[in-house]
Amino acid sequence: MSPVFTSLIPTFLIIATGWLARITNFVDEKQWAGLERITYVIFFPALIIDTLSRADLASVPVLGVGGALVGAILLMAVAMLMLRPPLERYLAIDGPSFTSIFQGATRWNTFIGLAVAGSLFGQRGVALIAVAIAAMVPLLNLLAFYVFISYAGRPRQSPYEILRSFVTNPFIWSCAVGLALNLLAPPLPKPLSAFIDMTGRAALASGLLIVGAGLDIRRLAKPGPAHFLASALKLLLLPIIAVTLARTAGVTGNDLVVTIVAASVPSASAAYVLARQMGGNAALMAEILTLQTLLAMVSMPLLIAFL
Repeated sequence: MSPVFTSLIPTFLIIATGWLARITNFVDEKQWAGLERITYVIFFPALIIDTLSRADLASVPVLGVGGALVGAILLMAVAMLMLRPPLERYLAIDGPSFTSIFQGATRWNTFIGLAVAGSLFGQRGVALIAVAIAAMVPLLNLLAFYVFISYAGRPRQSPYEILRSFVTNPFIWSCAVGLALNLLAPPLPKPLSAFIDMTGRAALASGLLIVGAGLDIRRLAKPGPAHFLASALKLLLLPIIAVTLARTAGVTGNDLVVTIVAASVPSASAAYVLARQMGGNAALMAEILTLQTLLAMVSMPLLIAFL
């Protein structure tokens, strides 16, 4: 399906551009750190606020689609936590590497989801992806925090510190702001709306450039069990679970296709930024992201066709 390819090929090319900029020292380490920070704190939240505040949530099956995606993520998270001991015992996967596999198996690339769903179904597709954002982003960040605190090797935090980190997380508060604007507030003044829109658009390119900058192409040339496990779980198993739950909830037709899109896109470029920020295996995360993007060019069209 051409919308899938037209969304994934540019994504991979931007990742490649970030890799070239790093290996040629066109952008040095301090500059990459600054770009990571502004992307995490400003660009990504603006995109989430803009998408949620504009979405027509009343016209789409919020509970069916959102519930199916949340249920699929929770089941996948439980399965991953159960796999943690054998992964460490038999594959020598340490804590920071496990956090990358966990994120690779559960998180999703909002940008690709928006692009594909919008190309396929217009504003209704965008509205359904907004439902996915509202349902998945807070849960995924909460799960990621738990996994990083438990397995990334950092000192344990108090409940207050965990709560403060969660509430101040840019992805969490931006979801709250976007939903509040959608449900409670009148339309924003045009200058402010244009500002948020322009800022959010910067998130796609900057996030993918950062992923490319963290890529070690030599390791990607010989992917190991961690790469394939995260990719198989995210690109195949998670969509199958989500579709099963959505059908049980009565979701059909184009709405079901958007559910497949939301569940089958590669993991989020924000996962790499979070791995850098919280002590995960950022190099492995970048490799998983790039491999998934390549594989998704085949797996997404096939899943849409068969599921």
